[in-house]
This record gives sequence, C-alpha cells and structure tokens, in this order.
Amino acid sequence: MKKMIFLASAVLVLNSCVVRTATKVVSGAVNIGYKAVKGTVNGISWAVSKAKGKIDEDRLDGTWKVVGAYKGSFEDFTKDQNPESTFSSDCTEGFDQMIFKAKKSKFKPVHCSSDKEDWVKYSLEFGKNPITKEKENYIEYNSNNYISVIDVNNKTMVLEGNLMPKLAFSGAKLYLLEKVK
Repeated sequence: MKKMIFLASAVLVLNSCVVRTATKVVSGAVNIGYKAVKGTVNGISWAVSKAKGKIDEDRLDGTWKVVGAYKGSFEDFTKDQNPESTFSSDCTEGFDQMIFKAKKSKFKPVHCSSDKEDWVKYSLEFGKNPITKEKENYIEYNSNNYISVIDVNNKTMVLEGNLMPKLAFSGAKLYLLEKVK
C-alpha cells in the first residue's frame, strides 16, 4: 500500500514538473521569437540579432533587392519599439539591388536594375570593424570603406553602412535586402 501511495505521489510530482518545464519552454520560445524578429516590410521580417561567428561568404552570392531602409544604426534599431522602414524606391522600372559574386569576391550596386555600375572587389572579414569598433562580419572595399553584415540567410540579408549614398543623406544606415536569384 505504501508503495502505491509513493508511486502515485511520484507521478503527480513528475507530472507537475513536466507541465511547469513545458510552460517555461513555450514562454522562452515566445521571448526568443520576439527578440529574433522585429517588424516587417512587405511581409519580410527584419532580423535584429547579429550573426554569431563568421558568415560563410557563399551565403552572400546572388542578386539582392533592396526592400527596406531604417534611419539610424543597428543599435538604434534594437532599441526602437516600433521600427519603420523609410525606403521608397524612385525606380519606375526595375529596382535597387546588389549583386554579389562570392567566388570572385566582387559586388556591384545597381540602381534601378541598370547594369551601368562597375564591379567592386571586396573582402568579407570577421573581426573588429574599424568603423564600429565591434567584433562582427563586415565587407571591406576600396581599401577603407566598410559595410557591416548584420545577418544573411537564404531569403534576406541585413547590411549596415553607406550602401546607398542617396539614402544615406537622409540618415538611412540599415538596409534589408531580399534574395532575387
């Protein structure tokens, strides 16, 4: 009889522990989800967490369409409770884009889908960025120009820096790009 009572007590205690742990996991996942994504632009989520560790250069490869711009730095963005994209394209045909050829370490910023721009050699580094003084992934080009690579996946890329001079004059520093091909 004592064994039955002991087993019943043990089952109740373990069951309540499992329920409590599951509740913590679910609430933890909700918190992580909130921190990992903040705001959307045309249905595309802005990632707010920086990549941890070195980004593989092959992930940059392809054509990236600029779909969003944020007035301010990445630090400003992470503190903003309601970030808004200030990007509006002045292209009547085509779109602003960046084309990366990772195997040749070249990229080309293209305005309104015209191919008039020149290819620029770059190197993707992971270390202390000379501009931000933080350890991060960054692109160095033309010997002293830098663009921080906040994060990149198979659908989106977030870059910080002087990516589009025409928008930089209005304060835009953070850019959301969507993979085209």
